[in-house]
Amino acid sequence: MSGSRGKVPRMSGKKPKRSYRCKNCEHQSPCWAGKCPACNEWDTLEECVTRDATITSNNAAAVFAQSMAEQGTMHEAISLLDIKSPTIARISTGIDEFDRVLGGGLVAGSIVLLGGDPGIGKSTLMMQTAMQIASRDVQVLYATSEESAYQCKIRAERLCGGFEKSKETYSGLKILADTDLANIQRLVEENKPSLLVVDSIQMVHRVDLDASPGSVKQIRRCCLELVYLAREYNMAVIVVGHVTKDGQLAGPRVLEHMVDVVLSFEGDRHHGLRSVRGVKNRFGTTLEIGLFEMTAIGLQEVGDAAAFLDPNMPPRAGAVTCSAMHGTRCFVVEIQALVAKGIYGQAKRRATGVDGSRLTMLAAVLEQHASIQLVDQDIYAGSIGGLRLVEPAVDLALCMALMGAYLGQPLPTGWCAIGEIGLGGEVRAVPHIEQRVAQARRRGYTSILVPITQIDSLGSEALPLASIADLTGLIKKSEEIFSAEKVL
Repeated sequence: MSGSRGKVPRMSGKKPKRSYRCKNCEHQSPCWAGKCPACNEWDTLEECVTRDATITSNNAAAVFAQSMAEQGTMHEAISLLDIKSPTIARISTGIDEFDRVLGGGLVAGSIVLLGGDPGIGKSTLMMQTAMQIASRDVQVLYATSEESAYQCKIRAERLCGGFEKSKETYSGLKILADTDLANIQRLVEENKPSLLVVDSIQMVHRVDLDASPGSVKQIRRCCLELVYLAREYNMAVIVVGHVTKDGQLAGPRVLEHMVDVVLSFEGDRHHGLRSVRGVKNRFGTTLEIGLFEMTAIGLQEVGDAAAFLDPNMPPRAGAVTCSAMHGTRCFVVEIQALVAKGIYGQAKRRATGVDGSRLTMLAAVLEQHASIQLVDQDIYAGSIGGLRLVEPAVDLALCMALMGAYLGQPLPTGWCAIGEIGLGGEVRAVPHIEQRVAQARRRGYTSILVPITQIDSLGSEALPLASIADLTGLIKKSEEIFSAEKVL
């Protein structure tokens, strides 16, 4: 018996261990609990069975090296100077804003993960992308696990305004309404498409896995199979994923590490503006953004968020414009604030489109350095159009909006604010200041507030500001200017 075992170590004969793994954060616990002790989420622990292995690290490495040598796939270290840059083949989606976020288009052999809130327009964007690519006589397979094939056809007819006259144009687009990953793989082998869309990964499953669809085990295995499939057939794969109530991608965190590109589809369903933000991109820049507007015929590209600003709107108290950067693009957007009498000790702080924790911090800075009492005031702040502003460069505009709303004083026409606010009340420098000022100048703004340390070579429109304490005098000065404008 001992001679038949060979040199390959075996698993021990111990009884299997039962443990519980959190499907949200992958934390393992020896016993079941209603709430995960790591991420504090409820009902996320699932039972899993593991066995103890007697293979030591040295033996495991030897076995792995032997198997790699037998397959002829041993890799050697290469000098950095000898590495040649590969030629990356990209597939244009036909949607300029989407191509911008992807870095120029879909890369053949890559896998893209798109996440977003329910009803935000993920399936609409995927259908438009599939139709645009198929119209160039490229094979596309659209695998939907949440809708029927007829529902997909209804959406396609709505997006292109009825394509009965050009049926042959989209003959390369095939729809598969199935949740079985094995069937998707079979059709990929038969059709060999250049693009595969899976909508969504939470519903796709393998029948040979003892786990329900949407579980950690199913999502991890199905995503891994899709990665291998993309590499084998050199096709681009777009996977649609759900998000949690906190806005995070549902499923195991390792899902984001498996894929090449992670995109976040953001926006408010009550607003027309939608944005696709690049969170991870192995073939391009991150934090790039593409803007869309949801219409009756699908998503339409938006070149500039300033299109949602009304140039004829009279000045209002608590409304300030600012220049915000998203990747390589600069947008002029409006921030609004409302300060109302609240209950002492129970004052509310609500933010829409801006960072809520930063709003609370800026309110404290204004109380400390601008002598404004906001402790008993309810504060509401947000960005116009649904665009989310997360960079610190909008701090100055947000502070000016809060002060204007508290004092009831609007700024004159043509004012714009750019700057970060520190805890000491100072106005700090921000990156890409020249691009921000140039964009505001092109939009017709004649008074652009900038940090005093960056005033050099910005033009006559730039006005220096050193600290938040100077805003009080500036707003009083603007009151005189605003009164003079009304007289004229």
